[in-house]
Amino acid sequence: MAQHAVIVEHVSKEFILRHNRAMGLKTRFLALFHKDKRERREHFQALHDVSFTVEQGEALGLLGHNGSGKSTLLQIIAGILQPTAGRVVTHGRIAPLIQLGVGFNPELTGMENIFLNASLYGFRNCDVKKRLKGIVEFSELAHFIDTPLKNYSSGMQMRLGFSVAVHLDPDILLADEILAVGDQAFQDKCHDKIAELRRNGMTLILVSHSKEQVNKFCDQFLRLEFGRVVETGRLEQDPKESARRLAVL
Repeated sequence: MAQHAVIVEHVSKEFILRHNRAMGLKTRFLALFHKDKRERREHFQALHDVSFTVEQGEALGLLGHNGSGKSTLLQIIAGILQPTAGRVVTHGRIAPLIQLGVGFNPELTGMENIFLNASLYGFRNCDVKKRLKGIVEFSELAHFIDTPLKNYSSGMQMRLGFSVAVHLDPDILLADEILAVGDQAFQDKCHDKIAELRRNGMTLILVSHSKEQVNKFCDQFLRLEFGRVVETGRLEQDPKESARRLAVL
């Protein structure tokens, strides 16, 4: 019987947005006489009672327009954000490829950032050294590996982050549009690596605007609108039938 890799139970997330935040004494004084200068707080519900499970070795595609709550949900699963209500249970090592620069220090070199990033996954330096050659070769950044990260382009940073994550044996990979890195040849290499890890039992949760990517990598999908689950389903074994179903979402 398959084990649950990710369990999301009745998760909600609320943010408090602060408008006209008073930063100085003068602004605070003026706010006593002018209502339009007073601080105003707005409660924004990013997620509403979201529940689903992903079995070990399965892949879930998260679909939805910008602002639907996909990235917020991924950050909660990764432990970067805490839910306002509900809970998330995960089993295994999580590799979150969510935001550019997370786990990296721009003042350190690419090489130093490999060790820094790997330490966040719980790896010791001796373990990282065994994987170092593979990480650098896969990223195709050997020529720049001793250059400070602040001199890297956003694409180079994504490539390094992806290479570190997939070479540290993740049980669960969380990817937020991260597969669109580099040129087409590098993207194809990323896709092949994801497919290899999936064959070895890795669980994948993929946020993507590309229905083709979801169709290619995922066993099931979940679509969000304004923080609510509006549709879930499994993708058919027949690629043509899966493509037809995703086309109507």
